[in-house]
Amino acid sequence: MSTSPMQMSEARRFQQLKGHLSYLKLNDAAEALNRVLDQARTERMSMTAALERLLEIEVEATEARCLAARERFACLPEPWSLADFDFAAQPGVDEKLIRDLATLRFLDDASNVLFVGPPGVGKTMLSVALGRAAVEAGHRVYFTTAADLAARCHKAALEGRWKTCMNFFAGPKLLIVDELGYLPLPEDGASALFQVINQRYLKSSTILTTNVGIADWAGAFGDATVAAAMLDRLLHRAAVAGIDGPSYRLRNHQTKVDTIRAGVNSRAS
Repeated sequence: MSTSPMQMSEARRFQQLKGHLSYLKLNDAAEALNRVLDQARTERMSMTAALERLLEIEVEATEARCLAARERFACLPEPWSLADFDFAAQPGVDEKLIRDLATLRFLDDASNVLFVGPPGVGKTMLSVALGRAAVEAGHRVYFTTAADLAARCHKAALEGRWKTCMNFFAGPKLLIVDELGYLPLPEDGASALFQVINQRYLKSSTILTTNVGIADWAGAFGDATVAAAMLDRLLHRAAVAGIDGPSYRLRNHQTKVDTIRAGVNSRAS
């Protein structure tokens, strides 16, 4: 069966179009080209509508790749979101404040957030939830513990990479420093944390979780001058969420235990 010149021309044009898309690295659009053309023919779509659909596929795929890259960089320890937090179970949390923070308006003016309270009350979960919201909104986020930050800075200083290390921590739109005060910082740890906070001051936001009350920082970190300077920069533009309530983590654990026991008793009866 012979192929007409018009059919040959259309076949060549299809291959050229697919080649152009691939050359421009619009690989998802190239892969979807045949499907979109079939859809356009079946649904009698206009040329503009078909082209819009083809580029929409590429845009969606690009956004998904960018989101995945931001998630990898962020190093968030859990996939928590604000929907996972049970405010009714933790009356010590100011829900109105957290909901306001979840709008991410605090990132616009480089404000900071301090979660202060004893272990287990949900400080890390809330900070991760805000971090995930920022990632999904297109911002670069990085999560670390205070101990890991101090160790990384110390190693960088020994290896002559101090400036590179400082530039790394200065980069993210949102830096989350978890568990400040849980472990004693090394001798130069508080100084390193201050320098990170100082270079981010009025430029980008930091979320910090700590079990140490603000009035006790001087004693807890061993250097009253550094502690005061750090607080000065953190609190200049900041929301402070003091959480004084029952252990959120222990309550969840007890709920699971009670559920298991109830199931065992039900089967036994």
